[in-house]
This record gives sequence, structure tokens and C-alpha cells, in this order.
Amino acid sequence: MRGLMQDTPLTVDAIFRHVEQHYGDGTIVTNNPGGITRVTYAEWAQRTRKLGDVLNTLGISSDGRVGTFGWNSQRHLELYFAAPSTGRVLHTLNVRLFPEQLTYIANHAEDEVVFVDRSVLGILWPLIDTMTTVRQVVVMDDGADTEIPDDARILDYETLLADAEPIDFHVEDETLAASMCYTSGTTGNPKGVVYSHRSTFLHTMGVLMPNAFGLGVNDVAMPVVPMFHANAWGIAQAAPAAGASLVMPGAMMQPENLAKLIVDEGVTFTAGVPTIWQGVLPHLAGRPHTLRTIGCGGSAVPKALSEAYREQVGLPILQAWGMTETHPVASSAILPQRFQDADDETQATQRARAGIPFLGVEARIVDSDTLEPQPWDDKATGELQVRGPWCAKDYYNPDAGVELTTEDGWMKTGDVAAMDSFGSIRIADRTKDLIKSGGEWISSVDLENAIMSHPAVKEAAVIGIPHPKWDERPLACVVVREGESVTAEQVLEHLQPLVAKWWMPEAVEFIDEVPKTSVGKFSKKDLRTMFAEYELSS
Repeated sequence: MRGLMQDTPLTVDAIFRHVEQHYGDGTIVTNNPGGITRVTYAEWAQRTRKLGDVLNTLGISSDGRVGTFGWNSQRHLELYFAAPSTGRVLHTLNVRLFPEQLTYIANHAEDEVVFVDRSVLGILWPLIDTMTTVRQVVVMDDGADTEIPDDARILDYETLLADAEPIDFHVEDETLAASMCYTSGTTGNPKGVVYSHRSTFLHTMGVLMPNAFGLGVNDVAMPVVPMFHANAWGIAQAAPAAGASLVMPGAMMQPENLAKLIVDEGVTFTAGVPTIWQGVLPHLAGRPHTLRTIGCGGSAVPKALSEAYREQVGLPILQAWGMTETHPVASSAILPQRFQDADDETQATQRARAGIPFLGVEARIVDSDTLEPQPWDDKATGELQVRGPWCAKDYYNPDAGVELTTEDGWMKTGDVAAMDSFGSIRIADRTKDLIKSGGEWISSVDLENAIMSHPAVKEAAVIGIPHPKWDERPLACVVVREGESVTAEQVLEHLQPLVAKWWMPEAVEFIDEVPKTSVGKFSKKDLRTMFAEYELSS
């Protein structure tokens, strides 16, 4: 016997219509270099429908990739809905990536157009001829004074919108791609994660639940996590869906500006990586505010930082866990009732966990080789694997040999974790030797290869060292070739044209030999032991 319910597709345009029909009086505030702008959701919706017409006029193919290269803003939000609501695929390009990675990603995704904030046009435009499928660049003028080149491929966002007419949106197939993000969370080439309309709709409902972000019509949400990073943690869809007003920081990401927006705009919910909140704390401490939740993820939230917010701002930080591959939010460390009367230290420890998976996501801890389940005793560790309707099953056109899911259908996260008897997740380590700095991944292997391209370097191994501000920073351990000499400064100078600035090692240490495993691989475990007491300054 089958159910007799309507089979209405779960699509992004359905979210859009809900916002347009019921929450038109909600507002979107954007803090641009040119000043603050304000629009209502009703005005935003009209512009978004006209943007759909622009995409048609530009001749973007029916499922073409619409690239974006910009900050959190009203215009970026218009693209978040117009592209998928016309059947296209939104593709957010990370403005912080190294140029070669940007070129690779744009070409791999086959972007046909890129919408770019004027403030970051100077980063994108020098690469445009290397992006082989991009035919047009649409500049969104955010008030920056960046020079706009005189080139027929460059178009103006507001001019295109002024000449457009509002169109209807209707997507019938919920399994179609809605957007895509690339992750460089493993070695090798960045990997594309393609979100469907269905997964986006269900993830939106998931993060709206009280055990997650719990957004409602009376909230004012400020996503500090960029819209080009891991889908803005779903806040760009969830806040409008709930009727919550939005405050967008734009390019004005300085800590004092963020604190001012929180206070002046009556922000009740915000979210970003730990390094953001480290910078904001001294500007927010002791000031009156309306915050009820400060979400944090991307890397483990230092217990001391969360406690500092509890003491100086009046509320601790909410830890959330996820990956680009989980759309990206999959669990949060909402403090369960059983810990409400516990002492401060116990509560702080619980808040530092990855927490309970959201309804819709299942998690398990297994031996990565045998897939043997590990006990939920908070002691046994294994690879954390997840499954659910907003967990990826594969990458977009992956390199040979790359497998995301197990034979029995669970997604590999690459994290080593433990779970307590209630299934609360505690991240213990990583299966791969990646370094997470400021919420962004750094590939130790790619750094090692770049260092070892120096003619005086025989071997190089890079490990993550705890850092008071960035969570982790790279430490380069270098073995010099016999008869050669090189200084730490020369190693760093060699790296400058080869890697992104924020990938640069915090320090270089010279060693006699990189320790090896029994099969001849670099033993990062032994290196971490050697440098366990190594301290990096802030």
C-alpha cells in the first residue's frame, strides 16, 4: 500500500516563492565599501525575478554553471536563488584561493559567466583568459574604487537588471543540480560537490530546527561565514525561508565592523569560523547586544574562546560540525538537558564537541579498514562516516581513484572521532595530514612538494602546530641536501610565488632526517611528537 499524499517537488524556487509571498517586509542590510544598503524581501524578490531574465538574455545554457566571485551581499543572495530557480547551477568561487586553483575550478565546473564584486575584480580579471569556458564577467559595483577594464566581455549588473523583466520560476525535478562548491580538503585537485534542489530544501529545514540554528521570523541573522565557503552553512537559504531578516557584512569583514553591525542592526544569530570570533571579541565585549546564538565551525572551537564569550559577551559559542560534502552542516553541540545543572567545566567540555547529528543525518564510527563499528563509549575512536539526504555520494567528475562513499553507502568524512552513549560526536583527529587554519584547509603534501622543488632541499615534511589565533598553522620541517645551504628566509621566498599567502609556513625548522614509517613514508606522527612542545606566537 502506498501513501496518498501529493508529490510536490522540493525545490529552491519553492523556498523563493514562500519568502516572496509571506515575508516581503523582512529586510536585507548589506555593508559595502560604498556604504550600507537596505532592501525588503519584496524588493529583493522582484530583482531576483529580473535576474532570471538576465541569465536568459546572456544566453546561459539551460543547466549552465553561473559562477560568483564575491562577498556576502544582497546581490549575491539574488544569484543564490535566480540561478537554481531558472534551472542553472550556482557555482561559488572562493576569493581566497590561489590563482591556479581558481582557474582549475572554473574550468572543471565549466562556468559560462562569472558575477564578481568590484572589490575583488582585481583578483579575478588577470585570470579571465585562463578560464576557457567563461564568456562574460558581470561586475556588481559594491562601491570599491577598483578600476574596471575596458573590455567587451565586462557587463554591469545594475544596467542588465534595469533592462530586464521579471520572470516566473518553476523547477519540476527536485533531483536537478542547484549549486556546487569545491573543496580542497584533501590532497590533489579541488573536488566539486553538487547540491540538488532536494538536498538544499531538506538541509534548509534541518538547520532551521531548534537543535540546530533555530531561526524564526523574529530573528536577524548575520552570516559571517562567506557565501563562497561551504554554501554559507545554509544560512543564505534558511534565514529567508524562516522570514528572518539578514545582515550581510559585504567586503567589510574587519572585526570592528562586524561588532558594530551586531550591535547597530540588532543581530540575534550569527555564525563564522573561530578566528573571526577571536578578532570580534574585544570589540563586542561589554557592549549591549541582542545576540542569542553565535554559531561557529570550520574547525574546532577552542574551549577558552567559547568561555571568553560566555564571560564577556554573555553567551558561549555554539559549535557546529559539517563539511562541504554535507551541504555542509550535519551536527551541533546544543547542550542537552542532562548537562544543564553541571559545573561550568563540564558544560564547556560538552560545548566543545561536534555534538548530535541533525534529524536526517546518521553517523557511525568504524574501523576504516574493516568497517567494523566501534562502541559508543567516548573512548574508542574510528573514522566518522555519515549518511543522509544532504550528504554527497560522489564528487563531480572526480580524479581516478577518488572514492567518497563506502560499499554500504556511508560517506567517508576523513575525520577520526569517538561517540558517547547518546551518539554525541567528539572529533579526535584527522585521517589525512591536513592543516586547518582559520577554518580553511591547507594541504601539507602540496606544501611539501613546493618546498622540495628548491634545489637545496632534500626532504620536507609539513605538520600543523597549534596556534592561538588560527587554530593551526604549518610548520615546515626541512632536510638540506649534503653540501648545500639554505636559510629559512630563502625557503619562504621560494614558496611565495608557488602557494597562496595564507598557506605560507609559520616557521621553518631544519632537521637531519624526516622520520619514516616501515614502508618508507614520512611519519607525521613522529614529527608531531618531536615538535609537541613547539610554540607559535600570535
